[in-house]
Amino acid sequence: MQHVPYQEGAKLPGSEKKLASGLCGILLGGLGVHKFLLGYTTEGTIMLVVYIVGLFLCGIPSLIMHVIGIVEGIMYLTKSDEEFVQTYVVNKKPWF
Repeated sequence: MQHVPYQEGAKLPGSEKKLASGLCGILLGGLGVHKFLLGYTTEGTIMLVVYIVGLFLCGIPSLIMHVIGIVEGIMYLTKSDEEFVQTYVVNKKPWF
């Protein structure tokens, strides 16, 4: 596991994705936009496909994807910049 050193006042590379990913997770959660912003194309595609297919079935899969997006968006926004970068940019943790 690689650790990115944090210097006070310096902007961590990758931390600029935190706000956009968090807001997209909350507002557009089921579509997986927040996953695509972080470079997780496989996971984003899974969320998008399940969401779209769920709309045509009974709606429950779409609702589940949206709830996952909201939870992940809140998790992104509540982490410090250093935690966010370490977890989602360096270590590439795709789910929760």
